[in-house]
Amino acid sequence: MSEAGAGALPPGRRGRRPGTHQETPSLDSSCFSSPPVNFLQELPSYRSIARRRTAILSRDKQSGTLLKPTDCYSSRLEGGITENLNSQCIRKYALNISEKRRLRDIQETQMKYLSEWDQWKRYSSKSWKRFLEKAREMTTHLELWREDIRSIEGKFGTGIQSYFSFLRFLVLLNLVIFLIIFMLVLLPILLTKYKITNSSFVLIPFKDMDIQCTAYPISSSGLIYFYSYIIDLLSGTGFLEGTSLFYGHYTIDGVKFQNFTYDLPLAYLLSTIAYLALSLLWIVKRSVEGFKINLIRSEEHFQSYCNKIFAGWDFCITNRSTADLKHSSLRYELRADLEEERIRQKIAERTSEETIRIYSLRLFLNCIVLAVLVVCFYAIYIATIFSQEHMKKEIDKMVFGENLLILYLPSIVITLANFITPVIFAKIIHYEDYSPGFEIRLTILRCVFMRLATICVLVFTLGSKITSCDNGTCELCGYNQKLYPCWETQVGQEMYKLMIFDFIIILAVTLFVDFPRKLLVTYCSSWKLIQCWGQQEFAIPDNVLGIVYGQTICWIGAFFSPLLPAIATLKFIIIFYVKELSLLYTCRPSPRQFRASNSNFFFLLVLLIGLCLAIIPLTISMSRIPSSKACGPFTNFNTTWEVIPRTVSTFPSSLQSLVHGITSEAFAVPFFMIICLIMFYFIALAGAHKRVVDQLREQLSLESRDKRYLIQKLTEAQRDIRNQ
Repeated sequence: MSEAGAGALPPGRRGRRPGTHQETPSLDSSCFSSPPVNFLQELPSYRSIARRRTAILSRDKQSGTLLKPTDCYSSRLEGGITENLNSQCIRKYALNISEKRRLRDIQETQMKYLSEWDQWKRYSSKSWKRFLEKAREMTTHLELWREDIRSIEGKFGTGIQSYFSFLRFLVLLNLVIFLIIFMLVLLPILLTKYKITNSSFVLIPFKDMDIQCTAYPISSSGLIYFYSYIIDLLSGTGFLEGTSLFYGHYTIDGVKFQNFTYDLPLAYLLSTIAYLALSLLWIVKRSVEGFKINLIRSEEHFQSYCNKIFAGWDFCITNRSTADLKHSSLRYELRADLEEERIRQKIAERTSEETIRIYSLRLFLNCIVLAVLVVCFYAIYIATIFSQEHMKKEIDKMVFGENLLILYLPSIVITLANFITPVIFAKIIHYEDYSPGFEIRLTILRCVFMRLATICVLVFTLGSKITSCDNGTCELCGYNQKLYPCWETQVGQEMYKLMIFDFIIILAVTLFVDFPRKLLVTYCSSWKLIQCWGQQEFAIPDNVLGIVYGQTICWIGAFFSPLLPAIATLKFIIIFYVKELSLLYTCRPSPRQFRASNSNFFFLLVLLIGLCLAIIPLTISMSRIPSSKACGPFTNFNTTWEVIPRTVSTFPSSLQSLVHGITSEAFAVPFFMIICLIMFYFIALAGAHKRVVDQLREQLSLESRDKRYLIQKLTEAQRDIRNQ
């Protein structure tokens, strides 16, 4: 850039004003009397490169190729483009329209000398690319909630829009999970049940086992009250317990078609592995872009200020109030950056006594946080134990409210813990003397751990009750068959209740808290109490944690309740419209806004944490806890995972040897080492890319300095001309 600009400047000046002034030759002789190379050596970029070349000359003999003439580069670029016309698209090159047209003419000329087969391949490739582009344009118009999300983006910016896009992603994810379970588990059963195909059920062969282990009383006899159907609908008991909603309904060994027998236990387990693997791959794929942006965006504080001032505006905003909000958000970000800079200076100026005092205070406050978490987990444990021990009473011995309270006691305690603990964490964080940005991240991290850990505490409490008996051992069936004849169904009922109760809480808060609060703020704004209360903020992190909590429940419960992903899909669809109405009419956006790139990466990171926590109890339940002997497709297996070794045993001997070799330690250790080497390679590659980005930033800075230097030289030259 610098060489081309310097070398082309004097001829350009003579070409624009031919014969107008006689001082033009004197400009060249006075200003540029020295050779052009000597003039270029005065550029700041050349001096910087020369200093670097001197420093690394002993190590790198190839550093002399850092500066190349622009003409040579252009000729090499054009030659490379001409050579690759057959395989590359002209559109991708950074050339002007005239150059692209010239290259297109060359391409059409080359086409005449190709064979008919090569011409047909070239034209078919172009037609296929055009078809894909048109299809991609059509699919954008079929995108779910496209207009609603674009309207939200225009009124409230990309931060809130990213939340609704994330909600749409969860709707699609749960729909795909439901389709996987439906195709692998439900569809063969429905085809046989309604005689659509010539198939029949293969019942589970009877094995010698105690009659007590196979007893499964689904419903109790006696008078059924009218409200029992409401309780069954809210808790998954009664008439819902024997339906395809829960695990206990699938008590068959397979479906026999004309040419083969469909193995239902294997399909049931593979559907669980498939939806977990699909969720992991999909989340990782979507989070890669955000990770790249966060990896590259390691800017200095001065660059951060410049980016916020000159490139921080969201041009999707079209609403006046939202523009004012964006102004206040940028002011908040600048204040937060200045506050973080002040805290960094304060940390640098701390004495050893002050450092010991602040770390001691943080240790004490973190002990309080741990104590709060322990109290919440213990309360969930006690509530679960109490609910499981008293929910077996006959329904005619309790009133409607008491029975519903017993059934939903763990869900109520979990919801109260999720409401109370964020308030406590927000109060504690103010005394820990962190920067504003780190305060937000640490508070969110604590809330994420609290919300997701409560589900794991509930599941592990149920697991401890399932595997413990009154006499301390469960030798007869391997689990507490008296209290849990079909423990998978009852775990599925707990996940179902958590899902339903979370949905009820979201609707109740919106209808009975947000809307009345909006009316009070609008029509009673003169009251001081209402002024202090204010309008409800649409806090993006809190709403994201809520839907991630619901998605984690779905991941855990889909194994025990195969139709739970369908319920989650309907739930998230309704939540989308409820949150949209709440945003438009009852809430105001939070002044602490998120950028879309940061928001998407943060949402997916939290979702990935929820998926990892969901995999832990599922793995333990499938590999460690004995399967129920009274229900489900795994009654003839000690554990759910045993269906895999049984299936492998039916393979040919050579294939069995291959599978055993892959799963052995002799294969696992080298495979793990290779994976580690690949990981280290990509880490090194990411570091190299980051260094390239830093070098490009430095080159941009040097180019700006070259421009200033050239302008300064031109100004001096014009001053010399006027003086002459």
